[in-house]
Amino acid sequence: MDASGPQDAPAPQSEHRFPCDNCGADFRFDPSAHTLVCDHCGNTGDMDTQTPVHAIKELDFRAALDAELPHSEIEETRVSKCPNCAAQVEFEPDVHAAECPFCATPVVTDTGAHRHIKPRGLLPFAMDESAARSSMTDWLGGLWFAPSGLQEYARKGRKMQGIYVPYWTFDADTKSAYAGERGTVYYENQTVMRDGKRQTVRVAKVRWARVRGRVARFFDDVLVLASTSLPKRFTDALEPWDLSAMEPYDPAYLAGFRAEGYSIELQEGFKEARMRMEAQITRDVKFDIGGDKQRVHDIQTQINAVTFKHILLPVWLAAYKYRGKTYRFVVNGRTGRVQGERPYSAIKITIAVVVGLLVAGAIGFAMAMNQ
Repeated sequence: MDASGPQDAPAPQSEHRFPCDNCGADFRFDPSAHTLVCDHCGNTGDMDTQTPVHAIKELDFRAALDAELPHSEIEETRVSKCPNCAAQVEFEPDVHAAECPFCATPVVTDTGAHRHIKPRGLLPFAMDESAARSSMTDWLGGLWFAPSGLQEYARKGRKMQGIYVPYWTFDADTKSAYAGERGTVYYENQTVMRDGKRQTVRVAKVRWARVRGRVARFFDDVLVLASTSLPKRFTDALEPWDLSAMEPYDPAYLAGFRAEGYSIELQEGFKEARMRMEAQITRDVKFDIGGDKQRVHDIQTQINAVTFKHILLPVWLAAYKYRGKTYRFVVNGRTGRVQGERPYSAIKITIAVVVGLLVAGAIGFAMAMNQ
């Protein structure tokens, strides 16, 4: 599928750099002050974000599949693909070599351009790097059997990376016709033999009745990760995201941060969205069937008015190589929720096992002496 729109006009190059009007150094977006700041001279710049939130409009899904989106919805950015995790990370034009923020693999940047659907909205970072690091170290400190060396390395290691991770959201109007059965539980008395004696017990049974019906649901902002660079179990566990606080896309929010290009195309993302919709529709059908139990035999769904947005969500990311292994930790840039690989210390586990055996032996010896 080519969702990049018409090809007869070049898309603009997006650099996301904002020079300080005082000294010429680059501004960065400061989550704590919600403004642009210059680390070189301390100057601040205003965020030009006067566009109201209701301006975050949906795009037509069918038009995207048919490559008929307006040129204004397409952009071109310079990205490099990590040879290890396949992340497509955007780099500034003067950066030629760096580490992949997702897995700490060295990446040599290239001159390739990624032509893609422009983000419609984003959630700005609400916490800075120090707050994210504090959340991560607290999380590590609460893990039993985590290597102390890794905890210390993470606490004093290099700065975490602020990354905007790509997502799709989908809206759809659905109407479904279903066929199934409604089960009503009733009880019968039965006589059974227990320990050589006759006993009367109540046995639950189900009376089934065929049913048909219709349900309807409008889906709003079904969220689908548009990246494969992080394990999905990590990103799913960072939810919920406060999408009601989303801002219209403004490159100023990206100043000082990196943005990952989407690697899951629109049509593939919609397949996952459909699975989530179908799961919810099945729950709606069971509720509509009612009774004590339900059987669903068939659901036929009509889906209309499908629209979508490409959005960016903020993640603080740390990828640490410790004793030859990479450990990744991700922090929700809005709430501070942490997820990551769980490391184990063989020494701590051994000590815990030995201590446990000693305690068990002492308890057993004490019990034996008291007999």
